[in-house]
Amino acid sequence: MRYFHNENTNSKFKPVEENRWKPSGTTFLSQNWEEPQTNVIWVQNPLQQLINTEKGSEMPTATLGSGLHPNNEECGIRDVWAHNLEDEFKAIRQAIQKYTYVAMDTEFPGVVARPIGEFRSSADYQYQMLRCNVDLLRIIQLGLTFLDDNGKTPGGSYTTWQFNFKFNLQEDMYAQDSIDLLTNSGIQFKKHEDEGIEPLEFAELLMSSGVVLMDNIKWLSFHSGYDFGYLIKLLTDNNLPQDETDFFELLKLYFPTIYDVKYLMKSCKNLKGGLQEVAEQLDLERIGPQHQAGSDSLLTGMAFFKMKEMFFEDTIDDSKFSGHLYGLGTSFAVNGTSNFSVDNGDSNAIST
Repeated sequence: MRYFHNENTNSKFKPVEENRWKPSGTTFLSQNWEEPQTNVIWVQNPLQQLINTEKGSEMPTATLGSGLHPNNEECGIRDVWAHNLEDEFKAIRQAIQKYTYVAMDTEFPGVVARPIGEFRSSADYQYQMLRCNVDLLRIIQLGLTFLDDNGKTPGGSYTTWQFNFKFNLQEDMYAQDSIDLLTNSGIQFKKHEDEGIEPLEFAELLMSSGVVLMDNIKWLSFHSGYDFGYLIKLLTDNNLPQDETDFFELLKLYFPTIYDVKYLMKSCKNLKGGLQEVAEQLDLERIGPQHQAGSDSLLTGMAFFKMKEMFFEDTIDDSKFSGHLYGLGTSFAVNGTSNFSVDNGDSNAIST
């Protein structure tokens, strides 16, 4: 597998031990990488502006606490680190018994590479872009917000759990502007390095939590191909499948019902833009700091239930909307009906 290095992208990885030919300026990053059908070339954040825009405006927003970044605990967002991971999963196992809608968001270190070669469609290109970046990079944060059938959150101290994963700026790969954005949004990378959660430990607890692999759990997200890509990578401890159809089969297994708010917006007249812009159009007020996974997941859940009431008469047709991720071309079968669509008109379609 060839990687064309861009000096503007951090890529401090040890080369593989096996003796393989390397073109001048090329770095081999992982001996665990499965040989793909296409090459990957480093670029300087080809989709990062789009991703930042979709998740909200570039400046963080706070509604509680003093200063630019409120304390998450003041907002009902529980920060989870390695030391309290098991205790917080005990609380989650209780919450999921009643609050069966799970709104989810992730923070990750940007986009550092794009595939080159021939692709079946723009949707195939988008999936290969997602795959190569998720395989190369590490998740930084995961936010989970729990809601009941009426969109109500748990009545205790916390509505949202924000999982902070181990991430080392000296060793892990990232796009610099993404790290700058997250730092300005209050993410403490030194604490992630020292106290962050090991992905395997998180995955083991998530698998036994009653949150995944359950037909009665409904997942809510916003433009979430990358978000679910990182979750699949965590849960399988493996690189993503080469074929998008196989990726959606894994989605169906772990997350039987998914509603992507960005996909739902295609049926909502006059709704447009990223998460923050949509929230403003729906007259929703953000709780907590923008560009952190906990606050973004909470806002995603609020947006879903407001849209469900305003545009769908409180009923979402699973055969039309469940299992679709905005910007990708495949969806999984719902109630025995196989869905396939290609969003050729999507703003994030890219040709090579």
